Amino acid sequence: MSELDWEHLDSRYDDTADLMLFEKRIDRLRNPRNDMVFERLVLESTDWVNMVALDVQRRCVMIRQYRFGVGYTTLETPGGMVDPGEDSFTAASRELREETGYVSSKWTYLGAVEPNPAFHNHLCHHWLAEDATVDHAQDLGEGEMINVELMSEDEVRRAVVNGELKHALALSALARVYQLWPLPFVHK
Repeated sequence: MSELDWEHLDSRYDDTADLMLFEKRIDRLRNPRNDMVFERLVLESTDWVNMVALDVQRRCVMIRQYRFGVGYTTLETPGGMVDPGEDSFTAASRELREETGYVSSKWTYLGAVEPNPAFHNHLCHHWLAEDATVDHAQDLGEGEMINVELMSEDEVRRAVVNGELKHALALSALARVYQLWPLPFVHK
């Protein structure tokens, strides 16, 4: 235990709002610096996956879909949630197939990130799928509408620099495969 760790006093769940992807948990914690007690929101979720899928011509399989939080269609990598009983690899291959119709037999684990540790309790696992090929049509869920787009590395980089691609988890996964931007990074 670190001197920065707060003492966890208790937790309660709040089901007054249906958050679909999350369970709302309220933790009561004691600040070690001043002994004051605070309530903090935690959105519990299963782990997530994001994939950088490259076809046999090394084009990146990207998706476009409407995102309710920002209220517009975004450009991003395929991804989704790890279902109960799955590991992140199984979820990544399933999500790639469902969202895009692509499959791959050459996978590399790229590590995981914390989507927002301030109030999320889960990880997002990044995977690289190489030599991906179309196996069948998309198999989208009731609440999904996704367009698939193939982009060269240069097109991905341009989309990042011009601000078209700004999904943080997609950028994190892509940055583990491509040199996306010069430093210091400046939007054009």
